[in-house]
Formats: sequence, C-alpha cells, structure tokens
Amino acid sequence: MDARRTTVRDMRRANRSVLLSRIWLDGPLSRHELGQTTALSLASVSNLVGEMIGEGLVEEAGSVESDGGRPRVLLRVAPNYGYLVGADVGETRVQVELFDLAMTALAKAEYPIAAANPDPRDVAGHLLHGLDAVVEQAGVDPAAVLGFGVAVSGTVERTADAVVHAQTLGWDGVPLGAMLRAGTDIPVHIDNGAKTLGQAEMWFGAGRGVRHAVVALVGSGVGACVVADGVGYRGAHSSAGEWGHTTIVYGGRRCRCGNLGCLEAYVGAEGVLDRFRQANRGRPAAGGDEETAFGELLRSTGRTAGKVLDETVGYLGAGVANLVNLFNPERVVLGGWAGLALGERYLPQIRAATARHALRQPYAQTSIELCRLGPDAVAMGAATLPMARLLRDGGVPREPVARLTPAARGPLSGRARAR
Repeated sequence: MDARRTTVRDMRRANRSVLLSRIWLDGPLSRHELGQTTALSLASVSNLVGEMIGEGLVEEAGSVESDGGRPRVLLRVAPNYGYLVGADVGETRVQVELFDLAMTALAKAEYPIAAANPDPRDVAGHLLHGLDAVVEQAGVDPAAVLGFGVAVSGTVERTADAVVHAQTLGWDGVPLGAMLRAGTDIPVHIDNGAKTLGQAEMWFGAGRGVRHAVVALVGSGVGACVVADGVGYRGAHSSAGEWGHTTIVYGGRRCRCGNLGCLEAYVGAEGVLDRFRQANRGRPAAGGDEETAFGELLRSTGRTAGKVLDETVGYLGAGVANLVNLFNPERVVLGGWAGLALGERYLPQIRAATARHALRQPYAQTSIELCRLGPDAVAMGAATLPMARLLRDGGVPREPVARLTPAARGPLSGRARAR
C-alpha cells in the first residue's frame, strides 16, 4: 500500500515537473498548448495547473484568441513566488546577483580579488557577504530565496561538500559547499562556470533551439560546456569541458595550470596581456585592472597590439576548430567577458580562422555565434542551478536538511588550502 502511494506521488511530481518546466522555459502557454506539447490529458493538465495556481507558483498572464472558442488563458511561473541568487567567482572578482523567477536582475554586489591564488576562506566570505547584500538591496525575505548558485573555475565534485579542484587558482580539494553552508541556511548549489554559462545560453540565449552545441567561455581563464542531444556532457567525474587546457602549441608558453602550450595561455585575457607585454618590450597595456587593460588593447591602433590580436584570433579559431572536429556541434557559442570583447570586433575573422583549421563538412554544419546574455551570463547561469532543482521537483519543496554547525564539521583548514 505504501509503495503504491509512493508511486502515485512520484508520478504526480514528475507530471508537475514536466508542466512547470514547459511553462517556465517556453511560457506564457495555455492549458491547451501544455496538453499538446506534454502528451498529458487536458484533465491532468487542468488539475495540476490548478494546484500550482493555488500554491502561488503559477499565475495567469493574459489570454489569446482561440479558433472559434473562448479566449485561452495564458500561464506563467509567478515571478515573485521566490528568488534566486547566482554568483560568478572569477579570477579578478566575485560577482553576486539576485533574480526573480522571470530572471530579472534585482540586485548586484561585486568584490575584487587581488591575489592570483586567493584564499578559499576569503572567497567564501565574499560570497556570503554578497548573498546578504543582494537580499538586503532587493528587500526580499531571506526565506523566499530558493537557493544560492555559485559558479567557479575548475572541477567540482558533485558531493554534499561540493569539493573544488581549481589548479589555476591553487585550490586543491577545497570543500566550498561545506564552507558556504556553514554560513547560511539558504540551499547552496555549486558548479563549474563554463557549465553554468552553457545552461543559461541553452535555456535563454544563443543555444536555444539546438540539441548539439558547445558554449565556450573566454575570460581570464578558458573553458567550455559541451551539450550532446540536449544534455550537458560532464565526463566520468565532471571535469569534461576543460578546453582551455588542451594543447595548442607543443612545448609552448607556460599556462597558469603549470603545463606548456595550453590554449588558455594564448587566448585567455591574462595570457593575451602577457604576450602583448613581452612583444612591447616589457611595457604592459594601459589600465588599472585586467578588464580595463584588455579593453585598451582592443582599442589600440599600434602595430604591436594589432599583431598580438591577430595571433590571438588565429589561436582562438584553431581552438574552436578543435571543438568542431571533436564534437560536431550544430552551434558554437562564444561567451565570457573576453570572448565577447573579441567576438564583437573579430567574429568574421574568428569564423575564417576556424574554417582554415576545421574539417570542411563539420564546419559547414556549424554556426558560430556570440553569447546573447552578456558578461553577467555566468552568474545568471549559476542562479538557474536552484531553479533547475525546483523544476525537477515539480515545484514541491524538499524537506529541509539539518545543517551541521562549524564545530560539528570540524576544522576546514586541512582541506581548504591554497597551494
């Protein structure tokens, strides 16, 4: 008897998940459209939608004319049912943003990172301060925040502690999830930044409408999210997509990861600026920080800057060609703040460089587009992590999990170390 009740409850939750996902990703939609696109009966759709309206999760959003009948009422997820917080832990700053369920940004906080290998405790402190700051700025009840999504570089072990291995930051087995959960009762979700960028672009941006794509992130570091048949490919232990650490020049420049000839050492912003400094007789690009200096380099009309940028476009095109040859995507989306800056000026040249290095047939089957969500797309993608959980659960909140106190966890310093 209990098993049957569990099965019925699970099926109901699964059907709610299907409907809620369709409404959130493609809405506003009518009940009639939901029935057509989900294969659920109109009675089931009406019953489950009625439940979600009663809970305040779904609301009516106008109507459209039908063929000869009464106007059809449109449905959407209620924007103020809850709130999402997303954070982008970059190489130069921590950025935290709060969104409603329509993915409208309501508040933002930023904290600079000065050290090349930041202490994980400092980063965790920035994240927790940012979480409090955006909740206060937006004037929302902390209890209405559905979750805190955090995007980081490196590999994230999908365990309760969300252990991070970020070789370029000098992080070796940092239990960032445990560190954050010790400071907040809001559910914490952590993933790689390229993967959160990929999820945002596939759901709302340049990846919509395709099943096979690669979303490339070029900032200080370089990574990629590979999507195969509509599902993100993670590999055996979630480290798939470390595109920046594929070798582009045998025995080439030393990368921040310690290896030689990585793509990141040639197209990542830090590597580009260092190549310019070396070519410019030790004189760096103007600008007080990396993003400003990169922008100044792009605007420069000097011969040295032009040569370095032309080479960068060539390396980037060769790297994209490797993605085309390996994964045969329908679309490659170029994002990240440095990738957008390069793409806005050099996209035709990047496409041409890709064509020179890719096999003709897969290149002809691929389009190369720019990220549509802007430089904050990583934080937006991080905010979709708790939303993805809500969608999977059909809008039915999970039972709260008791949070261990820091004392009960024991000291974190043994694992949260920076090399």
